[in-house]
Amino acid sequence: MRFPRCSGILLHPTSFPSRYGIGEIGSEAYRFLDFLAHSGQSLWQVLPLGPTGYGDSPYQCFSAFAGNPLLLSLEDLVKEKLLQAEDIQDPPAFPEDKIDYGWVIPYKFDLLTKAYHTYASTSNHPFIEQYIRFCEWNWWWVNDYGLFMAVKNAHQGAPWPQWDEGIARREPDAIRDWTDRLRDEVEAFKFWQFLFYRQWNKVKDYAHQKGIQIIGDIPIYVAHDSADVWANQHLFHLDEQGNPTVVAGVPPDYFSETGQLWGNPIYRWDRMAEGQYQWWIERFKAVLNQVDIVRLDHFRGFEAFWQVPGTEKTAIHGEWVKGPNAALFEALESALGELPIIAENLGVITEEVEALRNRFAFPGMRILQFAFCSTPLSVDLPHNYEANTVAYSGTHDNDTTVGWWQSTGTEDSTRAAEEVQKEKAYAKAYLHSDGREIHWDFIRALMASVADMVVFPMQDLLGLGAAARMNFPGRPSGNWQWRCPADYLKPEIKDRMLALAEIYGRLAEDREP
Repeated sequence: MRFPRCSGILLHPTSFPSRYGIGEIGSEAYRFLDFLAHSGQSLWQVLPLGPTGYGDSPYQCFSAFAGNPLLLSLEDLVKEKLLQAEDIQDPPAFPEDKIDYGWVIPYKFDLLTKAYHTYASTSNHPFIEQYIRFCEWNWWWVNDYGLFMAVKNAHQGAPWPQWDEGIARREPDAIRDWTDRLRDEVEAFKFWQFLFYRQWNKVKDYAHQKGIQIIGDIPIYVAHDSADVWANQHLFHLDEQGNPTVVAGVPPDYFSETGQLWGNPIYRWDRMAEGQYQWWIERFKAVLNQVDIVRLDHFRGFEAFWQVPGTEKTAIHGEWVKGPNAALFEALESALGELPIIAENLGVITEEVEALRNRFAFPGMRILQFAFCSTPLSVDLPHNYEANTVAYSGTHDNDTTVGWWQSTGTEDSTRAAEEVQKEKAYAKAYLHSDGREIHWDFIRALMASVADMVVFPMQDLLGLGAAARMNFPGRPSGNWQWRCPADYLKPEIKDRMLALAEIYGRLAEDREP
């Protein structure tokens, strides 16, 4: 699917400024959308919006269908009379520059629990009919999610294979018993999903009013400790105890000599096919209810994926196994029509992967930070782009552009310092840059390129260094914490972005009717 010539910003909602320890989908989301519109931008890219689990990663969520309750706006809950103003008027002194999840999680869930009890104890609450309809429309995932989270809490957060055997194996009697036993807790988790979608849909509607489309993210895999795997155990390679027999990752590469061992269970693609890929169809429906365009993470895994025995400690001893290939996307197109997909085709990509992407005309991705470590033939250099491309200065997995420029480059790769210096010299020559505003040199080069879509992490617009990096691949903790400074929506940034959008034809009025 081809997209119009446009540009935008990558900023996950957790990074918005907030008094409450973590970004929220309330007033700051609307303020950011106003900034995008005034800057001539028409794209807002977010990371997966699900409830985070291990390591607080949005790529390891408790559900592929649910939203993250931590993103709920407390101020909006006060407006809706689910909380009192005094409940939130004196929050703890959370750090302003990062998220302390160990502090934020209990604080927010205490308030969300109070909001649920206010709803549950109020007869004829105005949300009753809306909540009932939400549960009816989403029964196929929200009931499993609510029960999963309630039972998980009852087992002190233990992964589901460690639960009582009956509920771990989803025996019908155990499902009924635990549902009755934890009815109030189950309803709370379901109610928070209703609130999330209520708030998020308002944000999405406002984005559309401003002419902005939201790019979301579908990770190829789901977390093992999730409602998705627990409720669909037959669709994954698991042993009798529910543990993965094989897991996902990538082989040794630029980032790691031992590869990356993600640990996600591998799909039983044969059973997915027998079910006409209905689980995937429902997953895409759910995400396209949240966003307008989908970045499909690790696209190459649909053609062939790196499979590692579940007992391994690194990703070295794996093998390439064929994926569903075109059959999955044919099923998705048959059910949903033309697919608004961006294929994340980074890394070592084979001809077979590119043939699959081209068959469905999915735009691929290019990262400017990767462009200068090769030859003038590098596909990441702007002069080699094809139009059906989404180009980035960097992503959530990269250092910031300023951090990349200031580093030796050996901190998160396998390259020698001499290679890094050669790379930076090439970058200065290519961009005709003295390096003083390397982030703006990157932005201008991409805005001028033929790529239909270009996207910049907010950190690059702000010119922030490595301390503002969102994620270090392979690092188990300390990621996903960065937050914007309170004054991040600077008029001078707005003016520069608007000027570049005008110069390089990326405004909405520049598009063909």
